[in-house]
Amino acid sequence: MLSPQAVADTDAQAPVTLDRRDGPYGEVVLRQRGGRYEIIANGCFLMDTSDGRSERLLVDAAFQALNREEPDRAAPDREAPDRPGGPCVLIGGLGVGFSLARAASNPGWGRIAVVEREQAIIDWHREGPLGAISREALRDARTVILHTDLVGYVRTTSETYDALCLDIDNGPDWTVTEDNGGLYSPAGLAACQARLSPGGVLAIWSAQPSGSFEESLRNAGFSGVRTKEVQVARGVPDVIHLAHRPA
Repeated sequence: MLSPQAVADTDAQAPVTLDRRDGPYGEVVLRQRGGRYEIIANGCFLMDTSDGRSERLLVDAAFQALNREEPDRAAPDREAPDRPGGPCVLIGGLGVGFSLARAASNPGWGRIAVVEREQAIIDWHREGPLGAISREALRDARTVILHTDLVGYVRTTSETYDALCLDIDNGPDWTVTEDNGGLYSPAGLAACQARLSPGGVLAIWSAQPSGSFEESLRNAGFSGVRTKEVQVARGVPDVIHLAHRPA
């Protein structure tokens, strides 16, 4: 993690564009600013490699939630879902790779599926500088990369997962593309719930808290809805929205 002063020093440097692609969802750009890499989608800053705490917590919080009872129910701890090799997780999307690397570092996870709609981002990991973060995770036999759109995938696949760890926007109230808003709609949340095994966990990253989204999760039938804050070097904390599909 960079210190606040190191972040400030890096911010003062002019970014260098390493790659720029036009695709079906608009423009995506990989930039380097000092010692960190940045992903820009349609002119909107998406994420960079300066920290990664909240992206790692996204996966850790989901794993921890699978190994204990929902917080709003007074009952003994339950075990994680009985999947061969451990509970399986769907990560959306690949981003700079922090969430994937964190999941692969935990031998407790079983299958690790990552949905990423931008071929450019996949290439930057497989053949470019972002491989420094994800290389070992991509070699892990549990890892599979699905080149597809997350919103469409959760609505059409018949696969189920024990955890969905979603980080494709800057939050439910700040989407990268208009189509992504469907993920946080009643229909989108119903699709997410259908992709979860009973007792499974939905974890969604956001750059800011959203009380209205918490209410949307409850209205969609999720239980144990809560928000974990993650302190960052500057600005308001990042948050992880967590919820369970009832067992």
